[in-house]
Amino acid sequence: MRKYEIRDPVHGFIEIDEWERDIINQPAFQRLRRIKQLAWTDMVYPGATHSRFEHSLGVMHVATRLFDAIRGRSADVLRQIGYNTGGLDRQRQLIRLAALLHDLGHAPFSHAAEDILPIDPASGRRFVHEQYSAVIAAHALADVIEQHPVNHKNFGLRVEHLRDFFLETPTSEALVWRDLISSQMDADRMDYMLRDSYHAGVAYGHTGGASKAATTIGCCVRHRRSCPGGRGTVGGPDATSERAGSCGCPT
Repeated sequence: MRKYEIRDPVHGFIEIDEWERDIINQPAFQRLRRIKQLAWTDMVYPGATHSRFEHSLGVMHVATRLFDAIRGRSADVLRQIGYNTGGLDRQRQLIRLAALLHDLGHAPFSHAAEDILPIDPASGRRFVHEQYSAVIAAHALADVIEQHPVNHKNFGLRVEHLRDFFLETPTSEALVWRDLISSQMDADRMDYMLRDSYHAGVAYGHTGGASKAATTIGCCVRHRRSCPGGRGTVGGPDATSERAGSCGCPT
């Protein structure tokens, strides 16, 4: 499979394959070039004109580093919950695509515009950009995701597999990995803390980020008792349950 590199000011070279390149080249993704990451912040910090486009590439890069670290450090746990080499390769690609597409649904001016989004009649609350991301992926990107030769030959991924990472009620398999993209310390935050401070010209968020997390992150079996490296439902390696989750506990 042919590989390409994109030069990023925060992470250096970000590698993509031909399938990811074809997804990136779609109008639905190229639209993110025109969505400012920090809305009107550039009125005060003129350098903060960066876009959701470069942020999405960065999140994919960071999420991949975190996944690879878990795969290397928690191989026994992953085998315990049923993952073989092929399954992990497929999951790695799924996480890359979910991270790449997680911000597809942002409106102009990003979060600043969310107070004027329509009301979801099912919940009575305003729609959020994750819901729009799921819809855009399902309609505008379904063909390039599901019908691409690389996907057919290697992974067999479908749009609904990605949707589980965007919505509030993911399947049990997505629960294992969703924290890498959406949690209190995820690839999304690790990228935007570095990227936003870089473009704004302020010293903020430079705490080691993905590099530090990649040296400590692991996969442990979920437990109802609290875990110092997780969110209260994440247990240490000796905990017992039917599910597993990613956390910062030493393995």
